[in-house]
Amino acid sequence: MLTKDEMPACPVATTVRMIGSKWKLLIMRNLLARPWRFNELKRDLEGISQKVLTDSLRSMEDDGIITRTVYPEVPPRVEYALSELGESMRPIMNSMEAWGISYKERIANT
Repeated sequence: MLTKDEMPACPVATTVRMIGSKWKLLIMRNLLARPWRFNELKRDLEGISQKVLTDSLRSMEDDGIITRTVYPEVPPRVEYALSELGESMRPIMNSMEAWGISYKERIANT
């Protein structure tokens, strides 16, 4: 998690720092629906490499956006879910979805 001194002065820049990458946004999109396992995310996020997925999940966990739960099974089962902080971004993601739908409709009607 960033310290107060490491955060950008601009609130928008802070938000972009937390979720600004393409992959982080798509991971969040998936986690809004339910918890996901690593391989499920890998299969669903077409084009993401294992390294980028691992790095993104670690970064999001470090920032407190997601939680990682390891179940004591053989083989171990790991699930990723939005944390309370991640859930607080639901309105932002919903607004992005609404904007995207509106934009696609506008393009289709031109």
